[in-house]
Amino acid sequence: MQVMRVHSAVRDYEVNFCDSFDFLAAIETIPNRFYVIDSNVWDLYREQLFSRIDPAMVMVLPIDEDRKNLYTVMEVYDALMSRAAKRNMTLISIGGGIIQDITGFAASTLYRGINWIFVPTTLLAQADSCIGSKTSLNYKNYKNLVGTFFPPNRIYLSPGFTPTLKEEDYFSGLGEVVKLHLMGGEASAHQLMHDLDLLARRDNETLLRATKKSLEVKLSYMQDDEFDTGKRNLLNFGHCYGHAVESVSGFAVPHGQAVVVGMMFANLVARNRGLIGEPLFSTVHKQALLPALVSPLKTEYLDTAPIVAAMKMDKKRVGEGLVLVMLVDGYQMIKVEDLTANELSNATQQLKELLQVA
Repeated sequence: MQVMRVHSAVRDYEVNFCDSFDFLAAIETIPNRFYVIDSNVWDLYREQLFSRIDPAMVMVLPIDEDRKNLYTVMEVYDALMSRAAKRNMTLISIGGGIIQDITGFAASTLYRGINWIFVPTTLLAQADSCIGSKTSLNYKNYKNLVGTFFPPNRIYLSPGFTPTLKEEDYFSGLGEVVKLHLMGGEASAHQLMHDLDLLARRDNETLLRATKKSLEVKLSYMQDDEFDTGKRNLLNFGHCYGHAVESVSGFAVPHGQAVVVGMMFANLVARNRGLIGEPLFSTVHKQALLPALVSPLKTEYLDTAPIVAAMKMDKKRVGEGLVLVMLVDGYQMIKVEDLTANELSNATQQLKELLQVA
């Protein structure tokens, strides 16, 4: 088992890369533990992995994007308090990014912080969200508006969970893998393009290597900026526009797939501004982004007015212009805060033509 140690101002923590499910036996020895498990994961793995867990120690939580809110957090509080939760208890959450956000927020706020172990079961959570310390909740129609910085004590990461993911969910995670490899520089990007076919087929060895590399790249952008005031902002590559598409589609387009669309849009703006040449634009589009996009898009998901309205809610927006992170020549990343509605409209029309969205 490989271990990645992550420094945090809140508390240092570690990511354990596991090629089997043996780590679950170690978790079962932790005193005062309580599990919150995604209902889909529970149904899929109850007999195989969770048969020895006392049902009284488990909260099985039905999950979808609409559940990522304060009301669901209160359900977790109630479950913990009904079992006489104390500050020395350990909350063990098993599931994807939504479970991570709900349970992480609950763990960070109950008694101002309790022990927390996270077992990510989706590629999106494994390759991206599991590190970074952020917990995020949706408020009304606004995504990730409420949250805290609170890392798990430990993360156990196994690609053994990925074969049961639906294709759209798997490719949602693959979108973030693509993003992070592009942000990692030329060598990282070329490795991703070389491995993309094996990753699409969920090859375990390739997947574990790509997941580890994704987290290493993310960690390099987080160093000295854990609380997201500088360089870490660049991790929003694909997210500025992608979050808007996600919201406008009513979350019909999964997060990582919306990020792929967002990266395509950002590359179009960069090309229009003369910041990325046609050779790099074409290579990235054809060999990295297009093969990673499997979610069907409807023209109404790309309507300019609601996209602009959603992007104006960006937490990092401070001026009149819209925020955008872009890949430019040399596999460098830049952030601009002067994207205009007219630029957005033009690039969106180009995006529709590029993807043949009618």
